[in-house]
Amino acid sequence: MYVIVDIQGQQFKVEAGKKLFVHRLAADQGAAVEFDKVLLIDNDGDVKVGTPLVEGAKVVCEVLSHLKGERIIVFKKKRRKGYRKRNGHRQAFTEVLVKEIVA
Repeated sequence: MYVIVDIQGQQFKVEAGKKLFVHRLAADQGAAVEFDKVLLIDNDGDVKVGTPLVEGAKVVCEVLSHLKGERIIVFKKKRRKGYRKRNGHRQAFTEVLVKEIVA
């Protein structure tokens, strides 16, 4: 069984017992988080598609840790003008464990 869930504007394919990296959530480590924007449920071939959401469905997760992603380098240059800019960042993520899917 898997579901397609919308978490902070991004869609994820979620199965019970899997780990997931989402954008930083405002929740403490070890806290339970619920996501109720379920778009699709596939229960071994029995597919339910929401219009736009599936009523009464939700995904219950546990926050495992907060961490940063890999370093991204942004480099801008204009040739023959002496213009060079170097910038970078590391995206903040939250690792969650999917406990159960309520459908």
